[in-house]
Amino acid sequence: MKRALLFLTISGLFLVNVGAQNKLTADTSKTQLFWLGEKVTGQHTGTIKLQSGWINWQDNKIVSGGFDINMASLKDTEDNKMLQGHLKSDDFFGVAKYPLAKLVITGSTPFDKGTGVVSGTLTIKDITNPIEFKATVQKKDDGTWFFANIIIDRTKYNIRYGSGSFFDNLGDKTIYDDFKLKVNLLVK
Repeated sequence: MKRALLFLTISGLFLVNVGAQNKLTADTSKTQLFWLGEKVTGQHTGTIKLQSGWINWQDNKIVSGGFDINMASLKDTEDNKMLQGHLKSDDFFGVAKYPLAKLVITGSTPFDKGTGVVSGTLTIKDITNPIEFKATVQKKDDGTWFFANIIIDRTKYNIRYGSGSFFDNLGDKTIYDDFKLKVNLLVK
């Protein structure tokens, strides 16, 4: 009898611990990814689509997660086909050879007061680098929303076209190394 009671108690604790971790799947139809690239003479903006994603949420923090970003979906706000083609070319993201970028989340700080710091790795063009960014969380009727502004140094992914860090005398043709990704992620 004692053995059965001990087994039930241990099993119950195990189930409580397993149940405390929630796997949440990204709603790719409502999630929005906006990009901003800047140069000396101006900027370009656009969107890119999340192909799939998930996070494990436990104790008010992200324990793990994974996201695939469809690089072929990259669009310019003004629907400039020439710019879109150039961004998809080998000068930039090489979409034909590298159709997906991947974000792997390895953890976060607790989202105390709705804000946390997320850590992980980002892979673009088969080059992986560590990444860290602040995010906020809001629970709404349609699910849990995460919002982040991520700054990415494109040169760490061998995207050097027009970079003043690698080429001299570019003048007003210089494209800044950092680009920004604004994330509005819905998970359920």
